[in-house]
Amino acid sequence: MSKDLDRFNALPVDEAAERLLPCCGSRAWAHRMAESRPFQSLAELREKSDRIWRSLGGEDWREAFAAHPRIGEKGSRWSEQEQAGARSADAQTIAELIAANRLYETRFDHIFIVCATGKTAAEMLGLLRARLGNDPETELRIAAEEQRKIINLRLEKLLLKGINS
Repeated sequence: MSKDLDRFNALPVDEAAERLLPCCGSRAWAHRMAESRPFQSLAELREKSDRIWRSLGGEDWREAFAAHPRIGEKGSRWSEQEQAGARSADAQTIAELIAANRLYETRFDHIFIVCATGKTAAEMLGLLRARLGNDPETELRIAAEEQRKIINLRLEKLLLKGINS
C-alpha cells in the first residue's frame, strides 16, 4: 500500500470526503467513499467507487455534473488537463461547441459530460451532437458512465499527486 493511500485512510471522515470532492462533486459519493475506508489499493478504491457511483441516483449524478465546467470553459487544473483538446480548437469548432452545449443543456437540464482526456474538440463535438438524439433517461445513464470514467482518472491523480498537496 502506498504512503499516500495510508494517509488518506487515516484522515477523519469529513476531511477525507472533502479531499474526494475534486474527483466527484457528489457529496453522497464522497461521504460514502470516506466511510468505506480503509482501502488496501488503488484497485480496491476504484472498485468501491464504481459500486457507490452506480448505486446513486439522478440527483446525485447531476450534482456531480454541475461541478464541471462546460467543454472549452476554464475550470480546475484537472479539468484544464482533461479538456486540453478543446483549447487547441479553431474558432469555428469552439463556436459550434458553445452552441451545441446550449442545445444539450436545454434538452437534458445538465451540462454535457464526457471523459475528455485524449479527445480533440472535434471528437467531443461529434460525441455531443450524437448524444443529442438520446432520450433523457438514456442520456443520463451515458453521462453517468462518462462521469465514472472521470472519477477513476481523478482518484489516481489524487493519490499520485499526494493526498496532502
